[in-house]
Amino acid sequence: MESPDRSNDLRLAATLIAVPDFDSEGPLVITRETPGETAVSPGDPHQSPHSRRWWILAILGIAQLMVVLDGTIVNIALPHAQTALHFSDSNRQWIVTAYSLAFGSLLLLGGRLADDFGRKRLFLIGVVGFAAASAAGGAATSFWMLAAARAVQGAFGAMLAPAALSLLTTTFTHPNERGKAFGIYGGIAGAGASIGLLLGGVLTEYLDWRWTMYVNVVFAVVAVVGGVALLEPHTPGERRERVDRLGAVLTCASMFSIVYGFAHASTKSGAAGWADGHTIGFLIAGAALLAAFITVERRARHPLLPPRVLTDRNRGGAYMAMFLASIGMFGVFLFLTYYLETTLGYSPVRTGLAFLPLTAAVMVSAGLANTVLLARVSPRVLVPSGLLVSAGGMALLTRIGLHSSYTSTVLPALLLLAVGLGLVFGPSFSLGTLGIAAHDAGAASATINVSQQIGGSIGISLLNTIATSAAASYVAAHVASAPKAALMAEAAVHSYTVAFWVAAAIFVLAAIIVGPLLLPGVPDLAANEAITDPIPVHA
Repeated sequence: MESPDRSNDLRLAATLIAVPDFDSEGPLVITRETPGETAVSPGDPHQSPHSRRWWILAILGIAQLMVVLDGTIVNIALPHAQTALHFSDSNRQWIVTAYSLAFGSLLLLGGRLADDFGRKRLFLIGVVGFAAASAAGGAATSFWMLAAARAVQGAFGAMLAPAALSLLTTTFTHPNERGKAFGIYGGIAGAGASIGLLLGGVLTEYLDWRWTMYVNVVFAVVAVVGGVALLEPHTPGERRERVDRLGAVLTCASMFSIVYGFAHASTKSGAAGWADGHTIGFLIAGAALLAAFITVERRARHPLLPPRVLTDRNRGGAYMAMFLASIGMFGVFLFLTYYLETTLGYSPVRTGLAFLPLTAAVMVSAGLANTVLLARVSPRVLVPSGLLVSAGGMALLTRIGLHSSYTSTVLPALLLLAVGLGLVFGPSFSLGTLGIAAHDAGAASATINVSQQIGGSIGISLLNTIATSAAASYVAAHVASAPKAALMAEAAVHSYTVAFWVAAAIFVLAAIIVGPLLLPGVPDLAANEAITDPIPVHA
């Protein structure tokens, strides 16, 4: 007969240790349950270890909204900031580019740091740092102070964004709840830009441009208080590995070069930016560094972006869909904003209100896509369908004219575009992190954010170049047929319609590319439930 102490030891061992997983590509790993948590039955959504998970979703959604809306809320305030701080038109674009460079360059590193040093820790550091940089930007007394604050915002945003999405991935594992959570989160990602336009307009018109920066402090206080109270701390069960330093240098340098190259191309009119030596040099360097990064990651013992994250076809298709959709999506915010304000004479607040139907429709569409459709329809059908519907919305926007009605011309196009974007963003966020072990959640989350960020940078540069070239060509062809003021207005509208046609073509091309990448059949939405977080054991 065994002694009581011996029986207790055996029970403790049985609780802590499971069957070893011998992985030929990595170290020996042993799985265990996190202390204080009970194993969850896949069939029971109510037995979750995260009893306050819906409050966690609210906190993560606020943090995600803070990052996403920042891309458009500052654009509304830029002319006012330029007047107050007395900087030139050529310097104005660096207020936007400084953020994009830091954010895009550091995303993959931020995702891996979240996996290795704690998702809650990186989330809170990111929120606090983002808020501090926002406060500094709001108090800026010079161009350089504002530009530096924007760069620091981007750096902390690169910590915050992948940490928030990976926390969502590890909090919601039951397929029904995961669908709802990712539908809401994807809706925020898709609609955040339009919310930024409205909030930026209200703050700029009724308070001051500096409040477009200060408002982040309000969001951050809520996120930090909620994060401290609700999020679970980094536990010994989370995987902690040595950071792949060479991979980190290569990915940061490659993303910096690519984002800078596209940003520099947009600083000159027409095709001149693309023929510029700086643009060509940085884009070539970025491509070479990216190729070197891929080579290093395939051989690294602890890669920054494990190849296993990308080789799953549904995940790879989701990343490609996010990348291509972002190229087309940013065109509607950029050029439709110009159209509403400069051609139709809308105020910033009225322009923001004009985008509200898109915001609501994206949220509804993304929610339905994840909670209803993704469990019944193959992503090979669902996501390309969303891209084609988005293309239809863009095509409808080409009907705009000098005196078009918002209700009959702009609104139907916005609603159709919103439905399509919801069918893309909701499933892509879910598929991009589906079947991922917890210790890879940050890397997968960062990859989604990188896809969106790089896609947006390319979209703004490419479509802006096409639009300016179209406007110049229109003026040259009609210079003798209309008064100058009327000609410039017609040329502007023509440039917008050309950009919308190109964006529609991008969405169609995306559907053609993404469809074959995604697997046929309904995905296993319970895939994350069976995956435990391994602890590396090095011999």
